[in-house]
Amino acid sequence: MTKAVAWLNAFRLRTLPLALSSIIMGSLLAAFYNEFEWGILIGASITTLFLQILSNLANDYGDTINGADHSGRQGPQRMVQSGAIGLRDMRIAIVVFAILSLFSGLYLIYIAFRESLSFNGILFFLLGIAAIAAAMKYTMGKNPYGYKGMGDIFVLLFFGLVGVGGSFYMHSGWFTWLVLLPAFAVGMLSAGVLNLNNMRDEKSDREARKYTLVVRYGMGWSKRYQFILVIGAILSLLCFVALADYSISHFLFLVALPLFGRHLNVVHKAVNADDFDPELKKLALSTLLVVLLFGVGLII
Repeated sequence: MTKAVAWLNAFRLRTLPLALSSIIMGSLLAAFYNEFEWGILIGASITTLFLQILSNLANDYGDTINGADHSGRQGPQRMVQSGAIGLRDMRIAIVVFAILSLFSGLYLIYIAFRESLSFNGILFFLLGIAAIAAAMKYTMGKNPYGYKGMGDIFVLLFFGLVGVGGSFYMHSGWFTWLVLLPAFAVGMLSAGVLNLNNMRDEKSDREARKYTLVVRYGMGWSKRYQFILVIGAILSLLCFVALADYSISHFLFLVALPLFGRHLNVVHKAVNADDFDPELKKLALSTLLVVLLFGVGLII
C-alpha cells in the first residue's frame, strides 16, 4: 500500500456524503424559505468535510491507542493499527485538519455575518470549537466519550441540530422551530450509521471496553433501536410536510422508502459482523438521497 492510498483510506471517503447531508438539508430548507446563498453552502460544505476527515483521523488514532483497533477487528483495516501510517504522522495530520477546520469555519462565519465579533459570530465560533473538540474527543484523550456510549448523542447534536439548524440560520439570519424536524431526521439517520458501525464492531469494542450502546444493551436492543431511528427520521420529515404549507411535490422523498425498508430487513436478519458493514455505505448514501429528494420536493 502506498502512502497516498493509506491516507485516502484514513480519510474514509465513504463517510463524507453523510457529513454533507446536514449542510445540504439546511441549505435546501433555506431555499424553500427564499434565503439561499451559494457562498454559505460552499463554505459550510468545506468546513464540514474538514471536520469529518478530522474525526476519521482522530478515530483511527484513538481506537488504536485505546485498543479497540487490533488484528482481530472486523471491518475495514485501520491505517495506524496496521502500521501503514505512523503515530507521529497521524498526530500531525490531526493538528493540520483541526487548523483547517478552524480557519475554514472562521471564514464561513465572516461571509455569513460579516462581523466576526457580533453575537452570532461569537456563538458560531464557540459551536465551531465545540465541533472540533467533539471530532477529536470521540476516541482520543483520557476520557473519550465514544467509550462511554455517548457517541449517538453527539452525532444527533452535530450532524442533526447544529448541522441542519446552524446552516439554515447562516443562510437566513433567523430561525423557525419547524427546521428542527428535518434536523432530527438527518441526526437520527446519522446515528443509525453509527449504530451500524457499533453493531459490526461489537466483539472488538467489548474486548477493548469501549462501552457503546450496542455493548451496553446487546444486539437485539440495537436492532430495535435502528428501527426507531430510521422510522423516526421518516416520521419527522412527514411532520414537517404536514405542518408546512405543503403540496404533493413535498412527498417526493417517499420514493426512497423502499431503500430504508430493505435496509431494516437486512439489519433484522443480520447475524455476522460482515452483514452490517455494507449497510454503512448504503445507509449513508440513502440518507443523502432522501435529503436531496426532500429538498427538491420542497422547492419545485
